[in-house]
This record gives sequence, C-alpha cells and structure tokens, in this order.
Amino acid sequence: MDLLLDAIGWIGAGLLVVGYGMVSAARMSGDSASYQAINLVGSAALMVNSAHNDAWPSAGLNLIWAAIGAVSLVKLARLGAAR
Repeated sequence: MDLLLDAIGWIGAGLLVVGYGMVSAARMSGDSASYQAINLVGSAALMVNSAHNDAWPSAGLNLIWAAIGAVSLVKLARLGAAR
C-alpha cells in the first residue's frame, strides 16, 4: 500500500509540474479547463499522499489547491453553458 500511495504522490507532483511548465511556456492557458483539471487531480493526489505520511500542512495546502481547481472548473462549466 505504501508503494501505491508513493506512486500517487509522484504522479500528482508530476501533474502539477507539467501544468505549471505548460502555462509558463505559453502552451496552455492558466484559465483553461485543462489546466484547472490538471491542478485538481495533481493536488488531490498529493493530498492523499501527504495525509498518508502525516504531512498535514502539505495535505491542507493541497486540499485548498484542489478546492480552487474544483471551483474554477465549475465556473468554467457555467460560462460554457451560458454561451
């Protein structure tokens, strides 16, 4: 189980780095649904890993990060439905 949770954490970290890199390289928009989805999944994966390792400050940060991604995706969906 530890190996699985470590892999989940590394995947989450990788997703966040890829998303940041794509936005920094102007290959993805920071307000796009794809970027917000990458942030939501990446931060949720890191939150699970952090909680498993009792790294509560990191788990809390990633919970907030995931919530921001979720709210942003809801707003983008509402904007898309309004068009």
